[in-house]
Parts: sequence; C-alpha cells; structure tokens
Amino acid sequence: MKFAQFVMGPAGCGKSTYCAIIQEHFKVAMRRTCRVVNLDPAAENFLYDCYVDVRDLISVDDVMEELDYGPNGGLVFAMEYLSENMNWLEEQIADALDDDYYIFDCPGQIELYSHLPVMRDLVDMLQNEDFRVAGVYCIDVNFIEDASKFLSGALSALTAMVNLELPHINVLTKCDLLPPGADVERYTDGDTQAILADLRKSTHPRFRLLNEAFCQLLEDYSLVSFVMLNREDEDSIELCLAHVNHCIQYGENLEPKGNFDLPDEMGEGFEGFEGFEGFG
Repeated sequence: MKFAQFVMGPAGCGKSTYCAIIQEHFKVAMRRTCRVVNLDPAAENFLYDCYVDVRDLISVDDVMEELDYGPNGGLVFAMEYLSENMNWLEEQIADALDDDYYIFDCPGQIELYSHLPVMRDLVDMLQNEDFRVAGVYCIDVNFIEDASKFLSGALSALTAMVNLELPHINVLTKCDLLPPGADVERYTDGDTQAILADLRKSTHPRFRLLNEAFCQLLEDYSLVSFVMLNREDEDSIELCLAHVNHCIQYGENLEPKGNFDLPDEMGEGFEGFEGFEGFG
C-alpha cells in the first residue's frame, strides 16, 4: 500500500507552501522521504523538491500560445489533456513502492472540483495504483476576515469532499499571520450557528434565508471543520500531518527511524533520572 495527499484549494491559499512544509517535516523530523508531484500546469516556482512536474507533459503557457485560450480555459484544457493521457502520470509514479508517500499539488481552479470529472479521474487512477489517498483542502486566514468569505470557502471544501469521496482534512493555512488572541475557534470548529450570527450582522437582510440554507447544508453534513497550520510552529505542523496520516492509516506498520540504542550495560545512563528504579 502506498500513501498520498491530494492538496486542493483556491489559488493563492498556500497549497505549494503547505507541500513544502510537509516535505521538510518528513525529511527533518521523520527522517523519511516525501515525494511531491506538481499537477498545476500554470505553476511557476516551487518551494519544494519537485519529483514529477505535469508541465513536462503540458503547460498553460503552451496552450494559451497555440490555441489562443485565456488562463482559465487554458488550465481546464491542460487538465483534460492530462486526464486523456493518464498513462503518462502512471509511468512517472510507476517506481512507487509500498509505504512510499506522495503529495500531489493540485491547481486552484474551482471548476475542476465542482462539475468537471478531471480530478475524480486522477483520484481513481491513484486508487487503482494501490494508493491510499487523503484529500487536503486548504484555505488561508484571509477567509476568516468576514463570515461570508469563510462560508464560500467552507462550501468549496464541502464540494470537493463530496465529489472526490476521499478521507478528507480541511486546513486553515498562513496562521502565522494571525494577530495574537485572534478569535478563530468558531471557524475551525465549524460552528454554523456562530457563523450565521456573524452573517446576520454583516450582510443585507434579503440574504438571510439564503445564508440560513447554506449554514444548514454545512450543519447537515457536519464534516467541515479546519485544522490550523502555522509554518513557524512545529507542533502545529505535526498535528496537521497527524490528522491526515490518521485518516489514511499511514505509519501503523513502519519501523521507527532514529538512534534508540540502549547502553551497553543494563541501567547505565539511567541512574540520574529521578524515579528510575530499574526493571525489577
């Protein structure tokens, strides 16, 4: 069994930064390898070590130049081209072994998750290749500036969750930018009643019934809550990764990596520890 994260979210929400943070955590803290695959044909620069780059197959710049498409149409065309040539991606990850870990950095076009089959086709291919896949949907702290913006982000996350049918974790990124004492609990916990109360204060009364319907939708699914990610807090990174790994059961059969050798003589080196009484 191989393992993967499918990292999604709107453009500019910190998906690539998230991938880089998790890859570095694997390398430094876990002493394991995490391969990152770029699935965004419009990407420009990476903060991570890119193992496979979809731009080697097709890029949005090439589509725009050759077909005279705009950026959005070019991205959709490029992703549909990838879906039609899925064997290329299969060949790129054909050397994956049991317990290997991959992260797929996906594009931010919401249409790809809402009503086009492209991303579902990619997920199905990975599962057929014996990958256990977790969906990770990122939105950044700008989405909690007001309740209506957060509601749109939460509904987008729910759309991806329902369409892809994956074990799913939502991540609130860029939490290092939050001011001290910021009140984010109602957003991270998915407290729809508190969010609805904020909406009543900040939106026109004519939208009251619509807002209530949206919040009721989130309440009915009871699936949209967020894990906070602060790139400057190692505990935050570890907790976020633990949520993802738990839902795909990664690490249950892995041997620990590290220097855990006991002293040459039983008990040597332990006498100084308060409360140590030997092994009976």
